[in-house]
Amino acid sequence: MLVFLPVMTSFMMISIVLMSNKCHMYVQCIAYNVLCFKRYNSKYLTNIGQSSNNSDNDMNKHRIHRVAKLTGLSKDVIRVWERRYSLVKPSRSANHYREYSDEDVSLFRFLKEELDHGQTIGGLAMEGRDSLLQRMRASSIPKQQELAPHSSLLDELVSRLDPLDKGRFELQLNAAIAVIPFEEAVQRILLPLQRRIGELWHEGRVNIAVEHYVTKIIQQKLFSVINQLPANEFGPRVLIACPEGEHHEIGAQAVTYLAASRGCHVYYLGPNLPLTDLEALCERVHPDLILLSLTETKSDNETGHLLQGLRALSQRWHVAVGGKGACAMEHLLANTKIELLDDLGALHNRLANLLSANQRAFH
Repeated sequence: MLVFLPVMTSFMMISIVLMSNKCHMYVQCIAYNVLCFKRYNSKYLTNIGQSSNNSDNDMNKHRIHRVAKLTGLSKDVIRVWERRYSLVKPSRSANHYREYSDEDVSLFRFLKEELDHGQTIGGLAMEGRDSLLQRMRASSIPKQQELAPHSSLLDELVSRLDPLDKGRFELQLNAAIAVIPFEEAVQRILLPLQRRIGELWHEGRVNIAVEHYVTKIIQQKLFSVINQLPANEFGPRVLIACPEGEHHEIGAQAVTYLAASRGCHVYYLGPNLPLTDLEALCERVHPDLILLSLTETKSDNETGHLLQGLRALSQRWHVAVGGKGACAMEHLLANTKIELLDDLGALHNRLANLLSANQRAFH
């Protein structure tokens, strides 16, 4: 035993050294991975849909080169307008870079369109930011209505779902949303993604659990941004809901964001709402418009019962319906006061008219 003791001692020492080296390498590896994630996070990730103690970071932020690309204005023009007219006051990042909000980007786009129609930047600046934002929200912007889905991105995102790669799916989705205005993300990415996943589920190519997972991710992002929008106390009152039997609410949630971001005072009432309860709330709120999302095609009896309730509502308030289920009953709406909003363009125009009427009422 005494003969083998030095050998065993040497072996133990060598083992300890090797384990120490392995631990050191392992720690270095962990540190490198953390560093890579932090770099990726700071470059691409948006805080939309994630908890944060800094409310200023909850909305998309864009540096000046990205604003130039999104608006068609040069960086020099953006700086001059910012300095001379004070219509936009960007925040500053930790590195002291200018950071512009989605609203700033939309305002720059609106200003450029006004200039293309013969206005002068000096005359527009005299209106002031609040007045310009109000006019911007009341206007219908065809470019936003015609935004095509981001097909290649959708293909890549779907490929992360079978098998489910949660980390890469969320990183890629967040990175794509972070570099464009959120309204554009809603129309080009989030709603088309929801439709794509729904179709794949109906075809049996996506598990219902995966469909629920994607739905909740999209809902999380929509509500996170909606919660950052102002209450718009003096905007037109809009009630948004899914009638009884309607459980798919992504479309209604997206409409809630679009209406609130334009300056409407929105009441979002969620899915499966009986029309009798909706009517009771209308008695108290006196809405300027009721927007209902109908996604499912119903039987003749169900359609007849729903139509009867909608007709009663439309005798006292303005009622509009949208979604696949609403389009299926288009022929039944012809002789009623119920409006059919069969696409996003129709919705934009309806909101624009509503906001214009509200603006005239306050002047």
